[in-house]
Amino acid sequence: MKIFLIVLAAILIVALSLGGGLMSNRNELVTEKNAVDAAWAQVDVVLQRRADLIPNLVETVKGIAKQELAVTDSVTAARAALGGARTPAEKIAANNQLDTALSRLLVVVENYPNLKSNENFIRLQDELAGTENRIAVERRRYNETVQRYNTDIELFPKNIAASLFGFQRNDAYFKAETGARETPKVKF
Repeated sequence: MKIFLIVLAAILIVALSLGGGLMSNRNELVTEKNAVDAAWAQVDVVLQRRADLIPNLVETVKGIAKQELAVTDSVTAARAALGGARTPAEKIAANNQLDTALSRLLVVVENYPNLKSNENFIRLQDELAGTENRIAVERRRYNETVQRYNTDIELFPKNIAASLFGFQRNDAYFKAETGARETPKVKF
């Protein structure tokens, strides 16, 4: 009887330590998932800041470069797509569309010296540049947080807790567009 109690106590101690470790791993994964959500919220805030600046920028460009309506319309459409996106993956795709449209708009600006010297445009362009820097910082932080979370749900022993409690890999990363590595062509 005494041996049975010793074996039962040993089994109970092992079970409690494994259960405690499992719950600790689960709690760490919950913390990391919440960190991913918080990092995304920061990205969302700076993306919204940029989206709020765009109507003023588009109106300023429209006033001077009326014949470039297709470019300003593409910026407006891309902004609307960003506003309609709901999930991080949809917002990342819409954001890439907006990046492309804004770069085309800035190429148009180069052809209009009056626009480049317009005080309102210069102020908006400076605000947009500052916002783009904030976006870059928040994207990097978000990607690092997602990478840390994804790594942890794949490493032993957290992968056991991840599979038991339904934690899934998050693949909503910001990635460079395929043409981003190419040098832009400048017209002279």
